[in-house]
Amino acid sequence: MIRHIVALKFSSDVSSDKKAELYRELSALSDHIDGILDFRIFANVSPEVPVVRGFHDVFWFDFQNAHVRDAYLEHPAHKAVGAKLVAAVQGGLDGIFVVDVEL
Repeated sequence: MIRHIVALKFSSDVSSDKKAELYRELSALSDHIDGILDFRIFANVSPEVPVVRGFHDVFWFDFQNAHVRDAYLEHPAHKAVGAKLVAAVQGGLDGIFVVDVEL
């Protein structure tokens, strides 16, 4: 299983409603891509402010395997919501941090 963890540094003008809309779009990807096992969203509650660096929002997908993860990465619906995320975070791609781990 692959856990795809994404930390986000949203721009200050992005409302909680806008974040919820983006998360709904991400969650809906499981309707289009077989092998997505789970999707979760979290607030980063770490007290280590200097190393958090503004990445206060986190989500993850659990994929059955790397093949499913790769299908997700190339899927047009993922690319569409990904572009919206890039537009909603500080500094474009610099406002997104991704880690994939094998569980």
